[in-house]
Amino acid sequence: MIRALGSEFQKVITTRIWWVLAILLVAYVAVMSGGLGAMFGLLTTDPEALGGSEQQVPLGDQLAPLLYSFASSIGYVFPLLLGTLAVTSEFRHRTLTQTFLVTPNRGTVLGAKFVSQLGWGAALGVVGFLAAVGAGAAALSIWGLDTALDTSDTWALIGRGILAMALWAAIGVGIGSVVPNQVAAIVIVIAFTQFVEPILRLVASLSDVTAQVAKFLPGAASDALVGASFYTIAAGGSGVGLDWWQGGIVLAALAVVLALIGGATTWRRDVT
Repeated sequence: MIRALGSEFQKVITTRIWWVLAILLVAYVAVMSGGLGAMFGLLTTDPEALGGSEQQVPLGDQLAPLLYSFASSIGYVFPLLLGTLAVTSEFRHRTLTQTFLVTPNRGTVLGAKFVSQLGWGAALGVVGFLAAVGAGAAALSIWGLDTALDTSDTWALIGRGILAMALWAAIGVGIGSVVPNQVAAIVIVIAFTQFVEPILRLVASLSDVTAQVAKFLPGAASDALVGASFYTIAAGGSGVGLDWWQGGIVLAALAVVLALIGGATTWRRDVT
């Protein structure tokens, strides 16, 4: 397992995809966190500046966590893609044959991918939160608003956010093992995370009954684990959600179940 883990880390390092995704993650969350931080700062000091009112702006201890959580609430797609590509790339480039020849135990290979991607997901989480916190705190400071960086709750949120990003990368491994076709897997990931689930969460928030079901969606569970999310406010802040530890269990269970399904199906087939 140790040699397999070393091999999996080396496979990622020797490709360009990890730093390309890291750059995109930093740019994406920095623009969102810094841009909305500046807009909220403007609305706080001048509620009529953009035709809004002060009641529409998250104030006090809500604003800083909202901005910082962009690293996970919108950036989770990047570790998810990295985990998916870690598996599907081997099918696409037919390197899985050599991998299985070196490590005949296929369960060891899948386990090594799972564990290594937890590490890579956490690394992307650190990068994402550095960007979100840096840009968000800078925007808040410019407008004289509290950055909340001196509170333990903020740092706990960041820690849980990094954990969420790690779990998303592991979920990506599960998706890749179930759907080995790289194009299909990427389309599924992007379509579900960027369109299907956000729409489902928004529609489900209109009813208490459907909101109880929607809280178990992967993105909703991730936001519950982190403890803050723009989607929660966009959906009207219904207050229906999981506890942070429950959100973590949902994500971890999803990652394990997908990996087990992939290991019992696709992973057992002939790859030559």
